[in-house]
Amino acid sequence: MADMELLDVSIRDGNQSLWGAMGFTTPQILSIAPIMDRVGFRALDFTSSTHMGVAVRTHKENPWERIRSAHAAMPNTPLQFIGTGLRFISWEGQHPEFMQVVYDRLVANGISRFVVLDPMHDVEALLESARMIEKAGATEIIAALTFTISEAHDDAFYAKLASQISKSPHIDRAYIKDPSGLLMPERARTLIPAVRSQLGDMPLELHSHCTIGVSVLSYMSAAELGVEVLHVASGPLANGSSLPNAQRVVANLRELGHTVKIDDRALATVADYFTRLAEAENLPAGTPQEYDASFLRHQVAGGVMTTTRRQLAELGLEDKFPEVMREVIQVRAELGYPIMVTPFPQIVCSQALYNIIGAERYGNVSDQVIRYVLGKFGRPTVPVDADVKDHILSRPRAKELAAEPPPLPPQELRKRFGSGISDDEFLLRAAMPREEVDAMLAAGPARRNYNPDMQPVFKLLRELQKRPTASDIVIEKPDFRLKLHSSRGAANA
Repeated sequence: MADMELLDVSIRDGNQSLWGAMGFTTPQILSIAPIMDRVGFRALDFTSSTHMGVAVRTHKENPWERIRSAHAAMPNTPLQFIGTGLRFISWEGQHPEFMQVVYDRLVANGISRFVVLDPMHDVEALLESARMIEKAGATEIIAALTFTISEAHDDAFYAKLASQISKSPHIDRAYIKDPSGLLMPERARTLIPAVRSQLGDMPLELHSHCTIGVSVLSYMSAAELGVEVLHVASGPLANGSSLPNAQRVVANLRELGHTVKIDDRALATVADYFTRLAEAENLPAGTPQEYDASFLRHQVAGGVMTTTRRQLAELGLEDKFPEVMREVIQVRAELGYPIMVTPFPQIVCSQALYNIIGAERYGNVSDQVIRYVLGKFGRPTVPVDADVKDHILSRPRAKELAAEPPPLPPQELRKRFGSGISDDEFLLRAAMPREEVDAMLAAGPARRNYNPDMQPVFKLLRELQKRPTASDIVIEKPDFRLKLHSSRGAANA
């Protein structure tokens, strides 16, 4: 039986899947980081450019400082960044020289492991990103084979991608990325050998979400078929639309005779910490999912599906939901079977909604759909339906978007912000609204410590602070007594 390794996704993908990508702050991460470093994970899926933007926008925290602090707290566990082509934080394309600065700064701040992913499976674009990341000094570069189900995405398709990747001197490892949790155990038993046969000695990993409840079983098949690393989540950040539970995967692998070199006590401490954090912050815990065969056709994840339902409810058209989901299947086929990973689920679902509530199909088309058809997101795996393409590109707005100027190189962008700012600040200012970056800087360094057990007390104190007539506050429980006296409150009494 094989030795198996685990990669934990709780901080980035688990958070994104279950907590709307907004659940973690820097002190929440740093308070558990030393324990996570002891578990024995192969690496941590730590951040993405979107995740970095959320730190600035939602928490007013410096994402570069977060990376540096986490790397210092977890020196033995590689921190992973996942990127999708020539973009940083926004979905607007960036100049290659700008992206080189991004990768240089990520490595300098403490990211050593990078996943390169092209949503269109454009291998040349993927390898170009890998070349830039290698130049920046990364330790490991992992190529993503993003799994989906369509007429075009058969085993031979993925085997060909694996063959191209294996020939690159810039790629160290590969992984099958299943963002929608579509990989059934039966398909795993044909897909993984097909990919494995083309990779030679290159290690293979598997990342599969629990969206329809089959990934735990597919993981057991993968362990028998030459996959060396399985991606998991801890405690309440597992299951649901996230990834399999780390403790359960470890137990199942050992039951089948595999060796998993994990510190079980440290892993249990991590899961317990996340559980207490979820309870303190009123965040949902992932739960095992029931099998839903319809998902294999529309492939719309829970978050996007919820948004679509809400939009229909706001229009008083809740009864149209089944019709919209059928339209999603057709729109996806007409657009060349884009993989349903951000931003494509949003693009496809919005267009399906427009098609159902509008006077004619493709009568109303968003700028993002036009940009997609123009190729600004890359080359679709399958050509866009010719009639649909002509209908979309014949409108005046398509001509305006086609004439958009190319992204500016960093030396030109810097002129907007003046001299004297660091590369880290420059990158944030170039990709985000000025007021959001200003607010982050004004907030100062993030706190270092977080105790989930103290959050109810802090919440109570914040509420009491709103009552100026309260002069004396006493909090008592067994072996604990806290008395607060406010001279201001006494004066107002």
